[in-house]
Amino acid sequence: MTTIEKTDVLVIGSGFGGAIAAYHLAAGGARVVVLERGPWLTADEFDHDFKLGSSYTRVFDFVVGDGMSVLGGNCVGGGSVVYFATMPRAPRFVFERMGSIGRRMWPASIDRDSLDPWYDRVVEALPVTQQTWEKVPYAGGLWAAACAHAGRTANPVPSAVDVDMCTNCNWMMAGCRFDAKRSLLLNYLPAALAHGAEIRPMHEVQHLTRTDDGGYRVHYRIVDDEDYRVLHASGAIDAKIVVVAAGAGATPVILKRSESTLGPMPPAVGRYFSGNGERLNTAILDEDRVREVLGLTRADGLAYAANQIGRGPTVASWDKLDGSLPEYERFSLEQLYFPPGLGTILAQVPGAPGPSWFGVEKKEMLRRWQSWLTIFIMSEDDNEGVFGPLPETGNALRLSQQMLGHGPLRYRPTENTRRGWALADAEVKDILERDGLARVAPWTNDLVGAYTVHPLASCRIGDDPATSALDDRHELRGHPGIFVTDGSAVPGGLTVNPALTIAALAERAMPAIVRAAQERGVAVRYGAPSPDGETAGRRAVVPTA
Repeated sequence: MTTIEKTDVLVIGSGFGGAIAAYHLAAGGARVVVLERGPWLTADEFDHDFKLGSSYTRVFDFVVGDGMSVLGGNCVGGGSVVYFATMPRAPRFVFERMGSIGRRMWPASIDRDSLDPWYDRVVEALPVTQQTWEKVPYAGGLWAAACAHAGRTANPVPSAVDVDMCTNCNWMMAGCRFDAKRSLLLNYLPAALAHGAEIRPMHEVQHLTRTDDGGYRVHYRIVDDEDYRVLHASGAIDAKIVVVAAGAGATPVILKRSESTLGPMPPAVGRYFSGNGERLNTAILDEDRVREVLGLTRADGLAYAANQIGRGPTVASWDKLDGSLPEYERFSLEQLYFPPGLGTILAQVPGAPGPSWFGVEKKEMLRRWQSWLTIFIMSEDDNEGVFGPLPETGNALRLSQQMLGHGPLRYRPTENTRRGWALADAEVKDILERDGLARVAPWTNDLVGAYTVHPLASCRIGDDPATSALDDRHELRGHPGIFVTDGSAVPGGLTVNPALTIAALAERAMPAIVRAAQERGVAVRYGAPSPDGETAGRRAVVPTA
């Protein structure tokens, strides 16, 4: 008979929601085990290469759904390893949004003022700093100059990047070799390990069952190190508290697969998915016009030709983050570098008479790739994503050895969502095509549907049981002792990068999770300080034998 392991708290996923929970609970004295589906890589394993088996394919999870594709992290540290580390706070109007349900989506207990102290804790822990103009790379400066030329404003963004350590290599999506990007490998996770937490990579959770003492048994499979389609041994761990933080594309799948043993899930599990209203536009800059219109030059007489130099979003235009505007007309615009691969495939040729994403015109466009500028839109969508029939294992049917899968998400953008995209597209076009500076076109949706790198809201918090899977403490309705702390708990799109908000909500959820653990007999307390991101985090978390 197989021996079932036991722990106080089982955390599923090691991104922001999982790492923060693991740290606070372990620091408070609980026995904590973290199960992570992906590999455990260190800085020297982050490759500047796109080949199969490099960190680029190992740490990503790209799941194509029906009308929506999701790109996320798949490794210890989760999305923080592959994110661009842009960390703004959500605008005040976001917390008053009505969205598709016609009434306030967020719990009454949460607004910007009440969340600010929790934002502050994360800012201290990573840390997050405000970038300055003298540290902004070429693409950010070009976007700022174009905005100024068009009568718009632009700002350097707050970022979890140590810009003095950053080499501007623009490979941060494949993991930062230089530990300049403040991922969770440098703060919450090493702090959790220091307090006795265990982190187990390549463990894919399949479902949960209930134990006789009122706790939960978490069932997992071991994922092959090289071919993620291959699952090896199965196992199970009993826990008094379960924190689900597998990401908005996987958390609802785990919970819905558990219905046969746990009983019905709240109706909002796997519904109200938001892609954060995201969309990408590619501008092809005319180098002569950049020089003549904006007066920009750099080395060797070039005006720009620097798409590949720098790092992710460094400059944003927030002119449309205006709470007085109608809902679905508010959005942010960021300069973004998206590396070759998906970006070059989905970029469309502006005004092409033939096929817009392949063919002769596309070949010519690719020849000028150094003169591209990618603009990232984050708008207000209608939370229209719904999860359908579940895959047999995991969150997707794996189609390739690494990275690619087909998932159960169905997404049909409403007129509200489309209107937000159209307004944002028009704003980008007006800024960048002014005086012949560039030609602009949005990425195609024909190949993979809409797409997001910030999936949200598939198990959201709220006050109404009919439209929210979690209460305002992040506890799963009808299933005491199960908490959800990842992006799926965020009620809707934020119009800005969501990592800081996800992390702040996870911090906010911790006192209630600690109380629930205490009520279940776990000797744990709350009150650990934020990990010291300036000192202790300099030594990255590393696997142990």
